Order: sequence, then C-alpha cells, then structure tokens
Amino acid sequence: MTATEARPTPQYRPTPGRRVLSFLRNTWRGLTAMRTALILLFLLALGAMPGALLPQRALNPTKTSQYITDHGWWGTLLDRLQFFDVYSSVWFSAIYLLLMVSLVGCLTPRSWEYVRSMRAKPVLTPRNLARMPHFREATLERSADDVLAGARKRLRGWRTAEREEADGARTISAERGYLRETGNLIFHFAMLGLIISFALGKMYSYDGQVIVQATGGADAQFCNSGIYAYDSFNPGLRVDGTDLDPFCVKVNDFTAQYTATGEPVHYSSNIDYQSGNDLTTGIWRPYFLEVNSPLRTAGDRVYLLNHGYSPQFTVTFPDGEVRKQAVQWVPEDTKTYLSQGAVKFDPPDVPDAAERRTKQLAITGVFAPTSFVHGGVLTSTAPVLNNPMVAVDVLRGDLGLDSGQSQSIFSVDQSMVDDGRLKRVARQNLAVGQSITLDDGTKISFDGVQQWVALQVSHDPTQDYVLVFAVAMLVGLGASLLVKRRRVWLRVRPADGDENGTVVQVGGLARTDQAGYGEEFTRLADELLTGGKRK
Repeated sequence: MTATEARPTPQYRPTPGRRVLSFLRNTWRGLTAMRTALILLFLLALGAMPGALLPQRALNPTKTSQYITDHGWWGTLLDRLQFFDVYSSVWFSAIYLLLMVSLVGCLTPRSWEYVRSMRAKPVLTPRNLARMPHFREATLERSADDVLAGARKRLRGWRTAEREEADGARTISAERGYLRETGNLIFHFAMLGLIISFALGKMYSYDGQVIVQATGGADAQFCNSGIYAYDSFNPGLRVDGTDLDPFCVKVNDFTAQYTATGEPVHYSSNIDYQSGNDLTTGIWRPYFLEVNSPLRTAGDRVYLLNHGYSPQFTVTFPDGEVRKQAVQWVPEDTKTYLSQGAVKFDPPDVPDAAERRTKQLAITGVFAPTSFVHGGVLTSTAPVLNNPMVAVDVLRGDLGLDSGQSQSIFSVDQSMVDDGRLKRVARQNLAVGQSITLDDGTKISFDGVQQWVALQVSHDPTQDYVLVFAVAMLVGLGASLLVKRRRVWLRVRPADGDENGTVVQVGGLARTDQAGYGEEFTRLADELLTGGKRK
C-alpha cells in the first residue's frame, strides 16, 4: 500500500459562517416562493375570522368584557391569545408582515424575468415542425416573397421575428398572449398594494361616534375639533386626535319610516355643514343625509347610524328657579324603542357642599314612544311617537356630580343607591304635560320629547388607493384567466423540382392548457396558406 493510498480522504466541513449563510439563503428562498405567499394569504384570511366572530375590544370594550366573564377560563385564554384584539395582535401582524415580504421577494425576480422576456425575440423555429401539436403543410404555386408578405399582414399584432436558415429556408416566429403574464403581475402587485394600503389605513385612519340632538339649535351642533367632541373614538396607530380635519355639522331634523310591524325602512335627516373657508365665513351648506348616502367633506365621511329619543323635563325648585334638560335615553328594545336613561340636576343656591350633595336630583326610568300601560307597568308597542309616556323614579341625594370623576349620562351609580346616599322619593307614570310634586315642593314636569341621531365620522386616507388596487386585481385576474399564450411558426422554402412552387409549413403550440387554440390555429393556418384570405 502506497502512502497516497493510506492517506484518508479529507471531509468538507462548512464553517459556522457558511452554515448561517446557507440557512438564511434557504429560508429566504422558502419565504419568497409563491406557494408560501399563498399559504400566508390563507392564514391571513383564517386569522381574520376571529375578528368577525368575536367581539373586539377596540369596537366594543363593554361587550368584550362581558364575553370574557360569561365564558370563564375559555374567555380568559382567548384574551391572552389576543383574539379580542385580532387586528393589532402580534401573530396577525407577523402574518401580515411575512406576506408582504413574501410577495415582494417573489415578485421582484418575476418582474425582471418578465422584462427580459418582453425584450427578447420570439424563439427560433423548431427544426421539425411536424412534431408540434398543431401542424399544416402545403405546396403553393406562389413565390416565397408573396407567401411571407401575406404572413406579415396576417400576423400583424403578434410579436414576430424573421430569420433565414442555413439551407436557404426563410422562417417567421410569432408569439402572442403576453398580456397573460402582465395580468398575473398586475394581480399580485395590486394585492401587495392592497395589503400596504390596509396597513397604512390602520395607522392613519380613525372613526368616532357622537350623539347629536336633532333640534337645529345650539345642542344640535357637532364640530370635528378633537377627541373630546366624541362619545367614542377609535384612532389609528399614528392618530392622537390633535390634528383632525376641521368641519362642523348641525342636525336640523330627523325622519324615520317604519313598516306596519315596526321594522325601520328609511332614516333621513336634513343637516347643515361647514368645512374649509366656510368655517371662517360662517356659511352653512345644506345636505340631505341618509343611511347609505354619507356626507363627504374635509376628507371625512359622516354617516347616519341610528336615532333615539330625549325626554324633556322641567324642574321647578322651591325657591322658584326653573331648569330644563333633554338628555338622550338609550333604546332597550330596537323594535319598540322602549328606552331608559337618567336626567341629573344640581340644586340651586346651596353654597354648602355637604348640604348640596344631599339635594341633587336624578330622574331615571323608561320612556315609551307609543305607550301601553298594563297593571301600572309601562311598555311600548311601536317605535313612532304616538302618545309618549315616561315611567320615572326620582332619586335625591349624592349623585357624585361634584366629585371630579367622570360618570355615565345614561344612569346613576348603583353603589350610591345601595349605601343610602341616594334615595327614591317618588315614582310615577307621566304623559306629556303631566307633573309630579316632591315632598319639599320641587315640581317635575314632563314637557315633551326631542329626537337625537347617532353620527359616525370615518377618516381613511387610503380608501381611494384600496379601490384602485381592488379594481386592478380584478383586471389582472381577468387577463391572467382569459388571455392565452400561443406560438406559431412559418417556414417557407422552394419546392424540389418546381421553380415556381413553394413549400409552406405552419406549426403551432399553445403555452397554456386552455381549449380553443386548435380552432384558432386551423383558421390561422388556412389564412397563411391562402395568402391572408380565408377559405
């Protein structure tokens, strides 16, 4: 055995740096594969389903908390997994980001390949056209120049290239259907643009809801001047509420139409609005606001969502001072608009804070637009105003109005009732014009009813881009599905032993698995073999 034969064969061992580089390269290749992009798109759609099936904390925190409480450990687990904050969760954002990276990674090389293929000439004519799926051959009593001239005319609109072979034969290579790949790229780039637009929309959009009295007066105005003007506000990730588009809306009236069974048919409201220079000139512009016809102004949209009623009460205190209030009450039953709420009053001319906290008044209860009293219990039979009534409980004591803490305008703090700081001093059903007198001489009158409307202001700077990209996706998808890639070759050479004869061969190949090219090739071959004239 020689020394060379005894020496062991060295084994290649990659360095740690090469291993890391190889891992990153393979990961990138897997991530940028079109199959991966489709899987991520499916996961994104699957991940969005909990956002539609489960209450979301950003939209309805009260309902979300109630859902978690009702479902015990299961609700707690879903909360820990961020299923109640789907669109801002870590896992949904990760899928979103990976999908964008995957689309960019797979579209970039495809785009370069598309550019190269568009700049390249059609492929060479195969040596043996008879092996093509579609083939025709004929000997014509025409010159080669005449045949080629007719072929050029017939193949106008195709990408063509003429060549001369070594044996003197002349060929034309023609291709058509490049719009298929164009549509494919448009579809995927539009999808990428749609995903980016949605992401930017989540960052810079906002929407808020506000209740406005439909009286046309000072309490019927709303200005988009800050978060404090809204009853609820859902900002985007980059919106802090300090730079909202300025505009004002004044609600003059509200009209609702119902079926015989009380189902709503149509909501509408006559409003006035100001935006831009109107805010400095004081000009109000009219608009007829409907449910499916939002007001578009200052880059925002104002929607009419809902409506309700505000019972109006007048309180006459023992010293003769009169105060009036009309506060919106919340519908408990959306079919009959039986509503509940509270109206709160601070007593006049009581300088001592401790004494004032014993004389605050709250009028709570239910309101029925179409009243029906059975056994002293008030209910409503329809949502329209027809003999409205209220069933009120009058509470006196400490409402916490001067505590400095925020509280609901729709109810009183039940804990103050439980510990005796608030006591019920009267209970009665009141029709419009009726009143009730308390033990200290305070008189409470039910004067009438106002209507309120719920408006939603939505701001999305990317909505136009979303529409453009969505239309582009449909156009691209249509082109990629309907356009067929196909090729045709024409070879012309003199016939053996015939100075005036010309042998013409026509071959065709469909680049896509779609039916119909056989008929198209037959028509095309007939025209090429007859000088551009169909038989």
